[in-house]
Amino acid sequence: MTTLLLFLQGLFPVSCHDRIVLVGGTVRDLLLGTESQDIDLTTDLSADELCALGFRLVEATSAATIFFKYHPEYGRIEVTRIGSMDDLRDDLLRRDFTINAMAMELNGIRTQLPGAEEDLKGGVLRACSNYSFRDDPLRIVRAFRFEADGWRMTQETEALIRKDTWADAFRAIPVERFSSEMLKALARKTPERFFQRMIEFNVGAEFLPELFRMPQIPAGPLQHHPEGDLLTHSIQVLQRVAAASDDPLARFCAFFHDLGKLGTDPQLYPKHHGHDEAGFGMATAFCNRLRLPATYRKGLAWTSRLHGKGNRWDELRDSSKLEMAEQAIKAGIAGILPRVSAADKPGGLSMAGWEEAVHVAGMSTRELGIDQGKLAKMPIQNREAFILQKRVEALRATQAHAI
Repeated sequence: MTTLLLFLQGLFPVSCHDRIVLVGGTVRDLLLGTESQDIDLTTDLSADELCALGFRLVEATSAATIFFKYHPEYGRIEVTRIGSMDDLRDDLLRRDFTINAMAMELNGIRTQLPGAEEDLKGGVLRACSNYSFRDDPLRIVRAFRFEADGWRMTQETEALIRKDTWADAFRAIPVERFSSEMLKALARKTPERFFQRMIEFNVGAEFLPELFRMPQIPAGPLQHHPEGDLLTHSIQVLQRVAAASDDPLARFCAFFHDLGKLGTDPQLYPKHHGHDEAGFGMATAFCNRLRLPATYRKGLAWTSRLHGKGNRWDELRDSSKLEMAEQAIKAGIAGILPRVSAADKPGGLSMAGWEEAVHVAGMSTRELGIDQGKLAKMPIQNREAFILQKRVEALRATQAHAI
C-alpha cells in the first residue's frame, strides 16, 4: 500500500495531493492485499490540468469519460472527474457495491459508505443504494461475476434485482460489456456460479439465450448422462476443467463444448446425432454475436468438433490421432482438448499419448527426415499422404521407444 501511495505522490504535484483519491476496486484490492490490474482515481482537477500531467482523454459511449495514462510498472492509471472534492461522498453513493464505494487519499486517509469495511471483511455484496441497478443494470451481471469469486449478495440486494424486470434495459447495453464480465467470471474461483445465478434470477437471456435453453434439453441418453439436462452436464464439465486449469478459454470451451446439442433435432432426443459438427458451425455465429476474440471463436468451434473423437481416442488409428492433433494445434486448443474430453464424463480418462501426437504433428518435414528434393519432385496430390505416413512412422517410433 505504501509503495503505491508513494508512487502516486510522486506522479502528481504536491499542490494536487488533496484533490486526488484512489477509488473503487483499487482501494478494495489494496485492503484485501490482492494485486490490482488498474489504478482508479477520482479528482476535481480540470481536463486541462490532467492533460498537462500527461493524461489522455478517452471518451466512452457506454461508460464514464476517463483520462488515461500508462505506466510500465503500475499499468493502467484511469482518472474520472467530479465537480468538487466536496462531492466525493455523493460519488461513492452512486457506485455499485459498498466494497467498491471506498476512497483513499494519497496520505492513506479513507472515506467510505457506512458498513463498507464490514462488508469487505465479510465478503458481502451490498448495493450502495436502491437505485444502483437502475443506474446501470449491467451491475447485476457484475454481481454474478463477484459471486463467482466467492462474494455473496445480501438479501436486500437480491431483492432489488428480483423486484424489477430488466429485459428492455439489457437490450440497450452493448453486448461487449456483458462478455467482458463473463470472461472475468470464467477466471474466478467458481465460474459456474455466474451462469447459475443468471438462471436463478432469470436475467440475461438478451445476451445469452443459449444458457436458458440448456435446462430443457437432455444431455443425452440417461445411461451415459445420468445428470439429465444439458445445463447440469455443462456445469459439471466446467467444474472439472476449472479444477485443472485457470485458463478462461479452456473453461469457456468446457462450458459450451456441447453447443451443438442446441441445434439437433428434438425428435431424436435424448440422442444428439451430429452435434459435434453442428457445434462447429454454430460456434462462429455464437462468438461473433458476443463480440468475443477470434481465439474463442476458433477454440470453441474445434473443441465442439473434436471432443467426441477425444472420447474415443483409444479407438482411433494413428493417422486419425495425428490429424486430430494437427487440427488442435492450428485451433490453439492442444492443451485444452484433452482436458475437455476427459471432463466430459465422470472419471474420464486422459488421452494417453496425446502429447506425443501433438509433438509429432508439429514436426517439420525436415525434422521428420524427409528428403526435400524427393518431396519437391513428388506430385502435389501425393505429398500430403506421404508426409502423414512419415508422421505415423515417427509416432510409432516414439511409442516403441516409450515402451
